[in-house]
Amino acid sequence: MWVWDNPVDRAVDPRGTGYAPAEPAQLAAFVREHGLTTVHLSAPWASDEGPVAPWLTAAVDAVRAEGASVGVLGGDPPWLDQPQLAVQWMRAATHDRAVTHVQLNVEPWTLPAWGTDRAGSVTRWLALLDAVRAELPPGVGLGVDVPYWLAWEPWGDGSVADAAMARADRVDVVAFVDHAQGDDGILALSADAVAAAVRAGLPFTVGVETDTPAVAGGAQWTFGDDGAQALARETALAAQALRGTPGFEGIAVQHYRTWRGLLGLG
Repeated sequence: MWVWDNPVDRAVDPRGTGYAPAEPAQLAAFVREHGLTTVHLSAPWASDEGPVAPWLTAAVDAVRAEGASVGVLGGDPPWLDQPQLAVQWMRAATHDRAVTHVQLNVEPWTLPAWGTDRAGSVTRWLALLDAVRAELPPGVGLGVDVPYWLAWEPWGDGSVADAAMARADRVDVVAFVDHAQGDDGILALSADAVAAAVRAGLPFTVGVETDTPAVAGGAQWTFGDDGAQALARETALAAQALRGTPGFEGIAVQHYRTWRGLLGLG
C-alpha cells in the first residue's frame, strides 16, 4: 500500500497533510486488519528534521511491529536532472529508520520531454535509479514503480521496464484499471511487465488505484467510483490468477486515504 499522507498540521509544518488516520497507531491497525505485507510511507523533503520527522520514525516502527515490510516513498521531477537531490532526500528519509526499501515514484512519462526526447528522458530516469541505488544504506533495497506499458517501450536489447528492473530490488507493476479480466484488465495489461519481473528474479506486486476518476484520468483507471466490494472482488481475482508466479507478493493499493474512503472510514 502507498501512503502519501501524514497527520502533521500544515500550519505547524508546510510538509504536513493533516490526515489524522495516518497517526502511527491507526495506520498500524489498518495494516493489521487488512493483512498488509508491504507499506510505502511518503517521506517529505528533509524528513529527518522538524515535526514530520518523529511521525515518520514512529510510523515506520508501528507498521514494522505488525510484521510488514516498510519503505520510504518519494519522487520529484527535478530529480531527473539533479539526481544528487534524490540521494539527499533518500539519506534523510532512511536516517535512523529501520526501513527495508526506498520506493522511487519518479514519472518522466508525465512530463513534456517524454514526447519530445524520450531517449533522453529514459536515460535520465535510469541514471537517477543508478545514483540512488549506489548510495543506499546496507540492507536497504531499491523499489521502483513501473507502469505496465513500459514493458512495451523498446530499450536496448529489451524494454524500458527491463532496464528499470535491472536496477531494482523490488518492483510495483502499476496496472491502474478497475477490472481483473478481459483484454483490457489488470491481468492482461500487466502480463508483459510481470514476465519481465519474473525474468529479473524480483519480488513484485501489481498496483491498483482507488483515487477519484478525475485524479486517475478516467473512471476506467480506478476503483474510486466502483466501491470497496468491486475492489475486493477484482483484486482477489487478480491475486488468485497470479498466485504461484515466482516473486508475486500480492496486490498493492494506491493509496491509504482513498482506500479508507472507499471503505467508508474517512
